[in-house]
Amino acid sequence: MFTLPHYTAPDFTKEPFISAPDVTVRPAGNGFVDENFYATTIYPEYFKINGKWKLIMESRMDTCVVIRDGEPYSVELRNIKKGELVVCGRTDDGSNGVFVHTDSFVDPDAVIDENGTFAFRTGRSRETSASRDYDKLCDLLRYEKEHGNILWVMGPACVFDYDSRNAMRALVENGYCNCLFAGNALATHDLEAAYFNTALGQDIYTKKNMYNGHYNHLHTINLVRKSGSVRNFVKDYNIHSGVMGALVDNNIQFVLAGSIRDDGPLPDVIHSVYEAQDAMRSHIRNATTVISLATQLHSIATGNMTPAYHVNKDGSVRPVYFYNVDVSEFAVNKLVDRGSLSVCGFVTNIQDFLVTVARNLGLR
Repeated sequence: MFTLPHYTAPDFTKEPFISAPDVTVRPAGNGFVDENFYATTIYPEYFKINGKWKLIMESRMDTCVVIRDGEPYSVELRNIKKGELVVCGRTDDGSNGVFVHTDSFVDPDAVIDENGTFAFRTGRSRETSASRDYDKLCDLLRYEKEHGNILWVMGPACVFDYDSRNAMRALVENGYCNCLFAGNALATHDLEAAYFNTALGQDIYTKKNMYNGHYNHLHTINLVRKSGSVRNFVKDYNIHSGVMGALVDNNIQFVLAGSIRDDGPLPDVIHSVYEAQDAMRSHIRNATTVISLATQLHSIATGNMTPAYHVNKDGSVRPVYFYNVDVSEFAVNKLVDRGSLSVCGFVTNIQDFLVTVARNLGLR
């Protein structure tokens, strides 16, 4: 039975918290701030405002902190308005009104060495054992289905295989997906598979190249554009297979972020990277578990926007779990290099991962 680890808040009745001053703030320009601005991390962060320590509720890495009506907010530089009060100072030990709480959750699976210090196998490779990780992930997913919010971030490799498409559809249909992030490619190739039974012109099961199959993804895009949206296309052409069809059938939200290489693109694809980032962040605010599959850039983008904690409506604080899955060791470990230290990695074939998770959850 999965249980959430307990959150231990700082004891603000002790020093240096008692005698610490309020945060230092400076007025911003329009889209720029004082050179000594404070930048957020992935961890719970407290700011002393009007004599009280306050936890920033919806944080993300590498943003500024704006004080609005006595509360701290995590705001991207581009969204800061002239005259807003921005937290300044680079000290985060509590002495200057800012405290980063890095040890708020205790990992029950952490290894403690003979000296009493924590030790981890932080890197992931092809040799890393994954059996226990699969069991923990499936226990977590069962818990999150009832109590949390599961966000998937997926690359097109996830839908190039007959079994992995079916596995992901089963996960969506059985309540293990609350939102999905992807690009034009995943949605296009999944809908191509649903309509033509091919992926980039190859039969989705046999991998046999079909005559004029290279037209199929463009043909699919054209039909979706004619329908006006993915949701309309699914209904117009009675699509009931694959990932996108499952999302529409179950009224699950998705964000498709565009790139410079997109064909078409599909009408749902968000062209502006800033608008796409804003749309993604609006859903990340709700996410309690994130699973990114075979998409390095989308994974890094999501990781950079995902804090290590989530504040529930009742004010309680819980961890946010992040899994990064790829056949490349470099891609799996890249997020850790980018500062997303709470990521758990799987180095494996993406089709095998989805099928294994679905089977372990009793869906296949």
